[in-house]
Amino acid sequence: MGPLATAVLVAMLLDPASLFTQHGPPTVETTPSIRVQFDPWRMTLTWDCTQNVTAVACGMMSKDTGMLKMKLQKNTCQCPFQDRILHEGATFTVTVNVSQRQITEKLVYTNPGGNNTAAQNFSCFVYQADFMNCTWAKGRAAPEDVQYFLYVRDYKRKTERQCGHYATEAGTHVGCHLDFVSTLRHQIYVLVNGSSESAEVQFFDAILLLKKIEVHSPPSNITVGCNASHCLIRWKRPRSHLSTSDRDFQYQLHIQRQDREQQGDNQLVELSGDSGNAYDFHSPQPRARHTVQIRAADTRVLQWGAWSPPAQFGSQEQAPTLVHVYLLVILGTLVGALTLGYLFKRFVGTPVPQVKDKLNKEDDEIVWEKIPAAPGKVDGDDVLTVQEVRESTVSV
Repeated sequence: MGPLATAVLVAMLLDPASLFTQHGPPTVETTPSIRVQFDPWRMTLTWDCTQNVTAVACGMMSKDTGMLKMKLQKNTCQCPFQDRILHEGATFTVTVNVSQRQITEKLVYTNPGGNNTAAQNFSCFVYQADFMNCTWAKGRAAPEDVQYFLYVRDYKRKTERQCGHYATEAGTHVGCHLDFVSTLRHQIYVLVNGSSESAEVQFFDAILLLKKIEVHSPPSNITVGCNASHCLIRWKRPRSHLSTSDRDFQYQLHIQRQDREQQGDNQLVELSGDSGNAYDFHSPQPRARHTVQIRAADTRVLQWGAWSPPAQFGSQEQAPTLVHVYLLVILGTLVGALTLGYLFKRFVGTPVPQVKDKLNKEDDEIVWEKIPAAPGKVDGDDVLTVQEVRESTVSV
């Protein structure tokens, strides 16, 4: 080959344009899609699983929990999450190895439906250890024919149940009574779903810790035993939804003295469950009548329950006070004054008859006029004169 042919061949090998013309454009390898999907009720993220896809990690970003990442084992095609609040939306990610390349795919989960159509002002409380009431209000922008339904899912068992006893307002469900709380664990997931024939309605969800929303019943079996100086108040702790010990409770005792003059002696005592469900109240004799009421709360929440009925102790006879002494003194003085007045009027105000003094008070004597004696009678004899009266005859 001549020198010219050699030069032309070298130039062609070094010119990329000539190579592009001969062999065409390079092929671009496309990123395969693993089609990520999310099941909100099962809280599980899934994707296509093939032989050349190896999962590495998954993650979740939400306003409730922030960023949550989990490493995955090989040959898995799903990522289960613990219960999370979803009504404000969330973003999920999956990182996999595909054909010796690592890719991350995102899925944005939104709450379908119009804004302000979901249930609002949602709240629940557990009472009497076995029951729970939940209430909510109709969304501000919810359609007129909206209807809400409440579902409960246990955190551990993943069992789900729908409310069986709804409270309604103008035909719309706005509350629920649940009587199966004893079958639930300490944490539950609650979903209030909305439906309408005219528009799509957003859902509302919440995670409830039953211990935090439980309102304890009043303590029972309240007894009071007293001696000369103290009264020992005892009670029995209320039933709780969860198996708890005495130290999980906090108590308030409201001790009231019943006489109005000593209302300032009322006491509000707070005790922990470590006190042995007893309180030693200093109350020496004579002891006025008192009442005591007790209520309970969880130590870590302090959401106080209702007061117990009042238990009475002490004497009905109240200890004397200065007011009572003053009243007795005044009453005694009045009685004494009235008695003296009566005696004075009875024996001093009316003149008492006196013995006549014949020597000094001659003017008061009665002088009897001496009647002359008849002839022939001795002085001092009684004289009786009888005069005959004749009947006169008158002629007509």
